[in-house]
Amino acid sequence: KLLEKEYFGLEFRHRSGNYVWLELLKPLAKQIKYTNDLFFRFIVKFFPPDPGQLKRALTRYLFALQIKQDLCNGSLTCNDNSAALLVSHILQAELGDYTDEVDCHHLEMKHYVPNQEYLDHKIIKYHKKHRGVSPGEADVLLLEVSRKLEMYGIRPQPAQDGEGLRINLAVTHSGVLVFQVLIYLQYHTQY
Repeated sequence: KLLEKEYFGLEFRHRSGNYVWLELLKPLAKQIKYTNDLFFRFIVKFFPPDPGQLKRALTRYLFALQIKQDLCNGSLTCNDNSAALLVSHILQAELGDYTDEVDCHHLEMKHYVPNQEYLDHKIIKYHKKHRGVSPGEADVLLLEVSRKLEMYGIRPQPAQDGEGLRINLAVTHSGVLVFQVLIYLQYHTQY
């Protein structure tokens, strides 16, 4: 019953170690050579500039799940205040209105962002302000905050330029982005 399916796709880990989009019009046998440890991921393929304008609640919910996953694994980077605000909207959608005992226990048991323990007080402060917001409204607010982040909708893919230098490419609603890969070498000197 997913009507806005053009935003989503299936990907799998290629034998090279990179994730590759499954092309739905091609036979699986032509795309997948090795089936050991094969699994598919259903993820957002294209991020619209304003996900709050998505027509269906199910689509907005799936986008909110993707933002939640990207926050958790560190692929959606942001400052501490934005991270705390995003997590507070997730809590509102999952738990409802703030309750001291429930929020504290939940944040101890579940981690939404790396180094969350340093943000718990900010998360709670923001969550207290969301009283009365429904889960669907919390998802829309989560999407509204996330779309303003610099790395919103950017999924860098490894590549090489014409000179063989490593780069990352990403396709966004505004076009193709090219990121130069910087390699930092650490030299040790013995005296």
